[in-house]
Amino acid sequence: VQLQASGGGSVQPGGSLRLSCTPSGLTLNSYTVAWFRQAPGKEREGVAVSRRSGGGTYYSDSVKGRFTVSRDNAKNTAYLQMNSLKTDDTAVYYCATGTPILSAIWNSQIYHYWGQGTLVTVSS
Repeated sequence: VQLQASGGGSVQPGGSLRLSCTPSGLTLNSYTVAWFRQAPGKEREGVAVSRRSGGGTYYSDSVKGRFTVSRDNAKNTAYLQMNSLKTDDTAVYYCATGTPILSAIWNSQIYHYWGQGTLVTVSS
């Protein structure tokens, strides 16, 4: 199984980017999809989760209202739409899949498969 994350780049504060996560070897609809990020010198943090089987979407306080996680089952792809980007959003973003219970959705160790990461740089 491999996850291909793409869509990162450089953008000015206030701008937008959309990240994509496309797996090979698994059907995304059967899994919870999470987006994590890691900024230089900081620990990896979860920012958005889309639970499987219509289990809802969840966001960290730092991105709530600005980021949206979604899926296109026909394309077997998950997305992270990032709007109103801030310099603090600069990080490598990773998608991950797994089957965590609700109380564990922010625990990165629960996720089985990870993408390679895509760099998002927000700078003026």
